Amino acid sequence: MRTKIAIALGIVYVVWGSTYLAIAMADRTLPPLLMLAVRFGLAGALLYAWSAWRGDLAAARLGRREWTAAAIVGGLLLFVDTGGVAWAEQRVASGLTALLIATVPLFTVLLDRAFFGIRLSLGALAGIAAGLLGVALLVGTSAHVDPIGAAVILGAALAWAAGSAYGRVAPLPRAPFLSAAMQMLCAAALLAVAGAAMGEIGRVHPAAISADSLAAFGFLVVFGSIVAFTAYGWLLRSGASSVLVSTYAYVNPAVAVLLGWAFAGETVGGRELAAGAIVVASVGMLVLAREPHEQEEAPLLAETVGPYLRRKEAQEGPVPRVPRLADLRRIAP
Repeated sequence: MRTKIAIALGIVYVVWGSTYLAIAMADRTLPPLLMLAVRFGLAGALLYAWSAWRGDLAAARLGRREWTAAAIVGGLLLFVDTGGVAWAEQRVASGLTALLIATVPLFTVLLDRAFFGIRLSLGALAGIAAGLLGVALLVGTSAHVDPIGAAVILGAALAWAAGSAYGRVAPLPRAPFLSAAMQMLCAAALLAVAGAAMGEIGRVHPAAISADSLAAFGFLVVFGSIVAFTAYGWLLRSGASSVLVSTYAYVNPAVAVLLGWAFAGETVGGRELAAGAIVVASVGMLVLAREPHEQEEAPLLAETVGPYLRRKEAQEGPVPRVPRLADLRRIAP
């Protein structure tokens, strides 16, 4: 069992950490928003078909209420967040993007305090302060980071945290794969409209699309949206320590920086490395500062669905109309 846990955790570390580089490579010859529209459209269609085959679609009796919730959650998580990251990576290196996205737990804690009244421990406050310091170092006036791109990435991180917060009470379908599919399909539609509005259709030149971009796109669909998601879901059911599983939140940025340096020639100076180390440490402080009852749940980021819900339902029993976490949570754009 330990070997299986190590393999699954390694998949989550490497695959989700590498999605930033994959997006940067896809952006080279593919317009970012339309690329993501096709990515989530394909993944969502596959999951939707799978849900129909399993009988989840017939049992769900979907209506406007469920589709509206899926559009809001999927819009915040996959349209605003992932779309913003893909657009910003045209201006910001993939490794630095991952470091800025690592602020998602910081925004999550702040929103929990503002809207759910969750008290912050001294450790959490210290983690927030450290995270803000790290961000200030990364995007300060003397830093070599595009300010517009950095602002979009931080806005994307805030949108992910907000979408996750709303997902706790959103009337999403109980069938996890169906809920995930609906969110992906809604996000795909929004991304397609936004891409067309920004003139990306005119930038699609099939003959100019490189093999590297196509390979990166395929990696995002198969590994980023399916394989890593499955591995993370298995980890949640395997009995692995929630603290151990949660380490992906601050390992993924390190993987992204390393891969960007090794395969994309991205240079990271001493200032960026120091700031990134502070941001990653702040995430660890926030994870460790959680109350004991909160540590039963590993923090979720992108593209994780049903296994979490099934675990909670097994612990608490099926209770109608119980607020549930979002089906899609992220690290990986």
